[in-house]
Amino acid sequence: MTQKFGLSVALATPFDGNGDIAIDVMIAQARRCLAAGCSSVTLFGTTGEGSSIGSRERDRVFAAFLDAGIAAKNIIVGVLVDAAEDAAMQADHALSKGARNILLAPPSYFKNVSDDGVFQWFSAVFAMLGDKARDIIVYNLPSLTMVPLTVSLIGRLRTAFPKIVTGVKDSSGDWPYTESLLKAHGDLIILIGDERHLAKGVRLGGQGAISGMANFVPRDVKLMAEEGKDDPRIEGFVAELLKYPVVPAVKTMVAHVMSEEIWLAVRPPLASISGEGQMQLALAFDKLFQSKAA
Repeated sequence: MTQKFGLSVALATPFDGNGDIAIDVMIAQARRCLAAGCSSVTLFGTTGEGSSIGSRERDRVFAAFLDAGIAAKNIIVGVLVDAAEDAAMQADHALSKGARNILLAPPSYFKNVSDDGVFQWFSAVFAMLGDKARDIIVYNLPSLTMVPLTVSLIGRLRTAFPKIVTGVKDSSGDWPYTESLLKAHGDLIILIGDERHLAKGVRLGGQGAISGMANFVPRDVKLMAEEGKDDPRIEGFVAELLKYPVVPAVKTMVAHVMSEEIWLAVRPPLASISGEGQMQLALAFDKLFQSKAA
């Protein structure tokens, strides 16, 4: 039996006072999450502000992770760009270094595009990758991209590229969609991005998650992602997070749990949430979890 995907932490990216990536802090966070049971780390996803991190920065971070002894087989790389050439270049670099998977979002500048157009974009990326194309997890995040990956489009992609498109990360937050995706394509690696739906998705055949909350409660999310165990605390806290812009809210919680203010910084165009918002999130978290221990 093939081993299930498990839990990958959607690793947040810390920035220093100059706005540069604090790589040592990032590596320390990755090690904590792996030690807590995450099977991999996802670099440069949504929580990692991947759309704001350039190719040269990506190269430096990936190289530093390898130098620090974090195996490439435990690293997933997010690719969140519009030009097929740029997507292929970023994916090529990571795959050539041995990355476990590529988390590939559709192009998002143009809205109201057709399934045919999105299919052709993915096709162009895979053609440029050539023989290096493998282990692609397509990323459904319509709240940000405004480009939904329909169940039928995923069917077309897997039929056309059966050895390349191996999974879907569904961060739609739309349970009927998630349920239909699991029914139609349950033999793919289906990952649930919304922790409120994670446990029941796993019970229906989902293989785990790439989770932002795993940055600060990895052991708890692991039980949901690997065993399908409900956790009302996590489901309740997602509702609190969603009262704020998600990425700075997640980083607020990493700062709170780790007692490291460096995590509060985000890269423009994002902005940190207010001090009042930070305090309210921390209070809600402590009330639910009754401890700052991850």
